Amino acid sequence: MYCIKCGVKLSEGQTVCPICETRVYHPDMEIKEENTYPKIPFESEEFNRRGLMFVLTMIFLVPLILPVLLELGWHSEVSWSGYASGGTVIFYTAFVMPYWFKKPNPVIFVPVTFALTIGLLLFICYKTGGNWFMPFAFPVAGSLGIIVTAATAVLHYVKKGCLYTVGGLLIALGMWTVLLEFDIRTTFGVYTPFYWSIAPLTVLSVVGIMLIVIAIVKPLKESLRRIFFIGKVSY
Repeated sequence: MYCIKCGVKLSEGQTVCPICETRVYHPDMEIKEENTYPKIPFESEEFNRRGLMFVLTMIFLVPLILPVLLELGWHSEVSWSGYASGGTVIFYTAFVMPYWFKKPNPVIFVPVTFALTIGLLLFICYKTGGNWFMPFAFPVAGSLGIIVTAATAVLHYVKKGCLYTVGGLLIALGMWTVLLEFDIRTTFGVYTPFYWSIAPLTVLSVVGIMLIVIAIVKPLKESLRRIFFIGKVSY
């Protein structure tokens, strides 16, 4: 059986084409629309979600507070416990806190996560007596945060052109590896016989350019969509 609109081959029992979303018409096929699940009352999704989030938050309070209390009791100062607590806050902000909201906005949580990461790096640099924060950690983490936040904002607010965005993101990440190697060389004096950043720069740039070309050439994009059996997606 084939779709009457796009011609893709359909499996038995399909009522809607997975490619063009056209309803399947077959005069000999009976379409039964019955509720096969029992009518059992469930608790609201909002109640279940908030209850789970409350439990997770209580669990995260243990690695957040306990190391600080232990170190204060031993040394009357905060050093290594700040690393553990800071990492816990970053992980919670990035992967747990968004689920407190029905529709979390990643454009807010992504830069906040990077800002907390930069703050933790500053704390580590201060406690270890290093001088690597401004010449290395801040430009490397800050530039990566700007790149990821910009791509996240475009993907979130612009409903079309995701191939352009992902392609541009890959190219930008390839250029970021060059900055990373440069900062390692200038800050720590680590020199290698070859520039390792050329490899990720080349690979990421080639893949990014390929995605942009696919987005530009519509027949190529359509053929790949059919080959990989991808439904309607905003490209």
